[in-house]
Amino acid sequence: MSVPAASLHTMPDLPRSPITASLYLDHLDRESRRFLEVLASVDPAVPVPTCPDWSAADLLWHLAEVQWFWGSIAEGRITDKDDVEAADGEKPARPDDYQELLALFGTARKRLAAAVADGADDTPMWSWAAEQTLRFTRRRQAHEALIHRVDAELTAGIPVDPLDPRLAADGIDEVLTVMWGDVPDWAGFSTTGKVLALETTDTGDAWMVELGRMVGTSPRSGRSYDEPTTTPVEAGSRTADALVRGSAADLDLWLWNRGNLGIERSGDQAALDGLATLIAGGMQ
Repeated sequence: MSVPAASLHTMPDLPRSPITASLYLDHLDRESRRFLEVLASVDPAVPVPTCPDWSAADLLWHLAEVQWFWGSIAEGRITDKDDVEAADGEKPARPDDYQELLALFGTARKRLAAAVADGADDTPMWSWAAEQTLRFTRRRQAHEALIHRVDAELTAGIPVDPLDPRLAADGIDEVLTVMWGDVPDWAGFSTTGKVLALETTDTGDAWMVELGRMVGTSPRSGRSYDEPTTTPVEAGSRTADALVRGSAADLDLWLWNRGNLGIERSGDQAALDGLATLIAGGMQ
C-alpha cells in the first residue's frame, strides 16, 4: 500500500522553520534551566531510562560537557578542526561530587549562552555537519537541551513538561535532514527504495525521506561506516510507501526514541519497520 504524495503539505527549502536566533536562545536558556532544576533534586545514581547505562550523574555530565565544548567553539569563533581538538582538550575534568557537577553545569550553561548570544546567523563556525555557522550551533544546542530536559524528567519520574510545538517541528526537521540526512561527501547513500512521509497533526508540517544506508570511510578517523540512515526527498515529488503522523511533540520525541505515544502509522510495513529500526538505534 502506498500513500499518495499529493496528500502532503508542500514545504519550502531549508530552513523550514521561522525560528529566529532570539527564539533559539530563549529555548536554550529555558530548557537548560529546567534540566538543571530537575536533576538538582534527583539521586545521582538513578538510571536514565532513555539512555542505557547512564545514571543521572552521567546525564548531567554529558550535557555539561557538551555545553562547555560548544561554548568553546562559539567563544573562540573556531573554524579549524585542529583548533577544535585543542579546545576539547581544555574542558574541565568531571567532578566526583554531585553538587560540584551541578555547579559545573551551571557555569557551562551560562558560558554557552553568552558565547552564542551575539552574531549573525551565517557567522562562520566549525560543526560536524555540512552547515558551519553560528545558526547551526544555536539550533543544535537548543534541541540538545530540549531532549536532555526530557531525559531528566523521565529520570526523575515526573511528568514531562509540554514541548513547544514550533521547536518540536524544527526538531523533526533537524533529525531528518541533519542528524540522519546529512551524509558527508566521503560517504555514499545506498537506497532501499522505500519512501516515507511524515506529517504533524498540529503545526501543518510535512516531510518525505528515503530509507537507505550510509556507506564509506572517514578520511580523518579511518573509521568505516555502513549504517541505516535517510535522505530528504522533496515533498510531493514521490509517492510515499508509508505515512507516519502525530503532533510535532510526539513525532520529535518518537524520532529521538524518547516516546511512542500518539503516533499513527499506515502503509507499507517494510518501510515502517525500516524507520523503526533506525529509531531503535537511538541518539544521545
